[in-house]
Amino acid sequence: MKTLTEYLWFETKSRRELVRLTDTVAGLVRKSGIQEGMVLVSAMHITAGVFVNDDESGLHEDIWEWLQELAPHGPDYRHHRTGEDNGDAHLKSLLVHHQVIIPVTAGKMDLGPWQQVFYAEFDGQRRKRVIIKVMGE
Repeated sequence: MKTLTEYLWFETKSRRELVRLTDTVAGLVRKSGIQEGMVLVSAMHITAGVFVNDDESGLHEDIWEWLQELAPHGPDYRHHRTGEDNGDAHLKSLLVHHQVIIPVTAGKMDLGPWQQVFYAEFDGQRRKRVIIKVMGE
């Protein structure tokens, strides 16, 4: 089995941001030379997430609103008693999850017709990273 591991670094301009990774991940799959296998895309921070969904602005706003309803920014979370102010970001990460695995078929990510890969930042404005690991033959 062959593997390729790459790290992407982000420092978002705002606390909450969505970054489309599809083209970058596809390029790494090509670079790996792997024809059949999987690609793991994983946020290496506990206040960020990775997901697959449609790249449509209305849906993006719906996702942000849904996450804000479930884990609102602002309440006095117990986590804030440690001196942090990002309790909501930890909860949002749990809801979105921190990683996805995408099949690689015939040398390409095997996504559905509208599926795109996103990095979701919930507590940005500082340096964070994502690992991409392509595995297969």
